[in-house]
Amino acid sequence: MENIVLEPIGVVKNSVENKKDVSWGEDTSTIVLNEEYCTGLKGLEDFSHVIVLYHLDKANYDSRKHLQRKPQNREDMPLVGIFSQRGKDRPNRIGMTSVEIVSVSERELTVKGLDAIDGTPVLDIKPYYPVYDKKEVTVPEWVDRLMEHYF
Repeated sequence: MENIVLEPIGVVKNSVENKKDVSWGEDTSTIVLNEEYCTGLKGLEDFSHVIVLYHLDKANYDSRKHLQRKPQNREDMPLVGIFSQRGKDRPNRIGMTSVEIVSVSERELTVKGLDAIDGTPVLDIKPYYPVYDKKEVTVPEWVDRLMEHYF
């Protein structure tokens, strides 16, 4: 199997310095895009939510410890596999979070609820489409037309 190489499109900037398991909803983060991707934010201001994919560069996956575990290592949780949870210590260290857009500027996307620490490399940003993502959100009218016959 060939190796997959991904290059970051930007970086997360926020006040979160250490990994944590709770209270991400209180955090506001700014994704600062690399200059060559700045024009890719055009139109995003019409959305209320996006999905951010990022590289969990500080995570440390150990199959003996993480392949099956209790989420957040809490005793009141069941023992489940890594693919049944959204833990940060994963085989490919890929993070994904649906977040609310706070603002969009020329080079920056500010969001609320991104569970990534300061300096985390961002791999991709995707608009949140309810028809795909099944959540009450606001999108511009053309998204509904675009997806009208998709399913």
